[in-house]
Amino acid sequence: MPAALPLGRFGLVVGRKALPRAIDRNRFKRLVREAMRSLRADAQAFDVVVRLKGPLKRAGVDAAAAEAAQLLGRAFASRPSRSAP
Repeated sequence: MPAALPLGRFGLVVGRKALPRAIDRNRFKRLVREAMRSLRADAQAFDVVVRLKGPLKRAGVDAAAAEAAQLLGRAFASRPSRSAP
């Protein structure tokens, strides 16, 4: 959604039911945050929440993070960015 503040915010929601091991939750979050850093200029006009809904196997953490990064990239590529004040 469009940011309510001058700069957008980014949040991640990864519950224990989705990824039971803390190391896997933290890895997923780290990978998605890194993807957001590369999109910072395009994403600064929006508040974004990424939520991992369903259970994920340990082997799928990297693939899920890559898919989230791809979806975020496509979402921001189709929207005009807002210049910072």
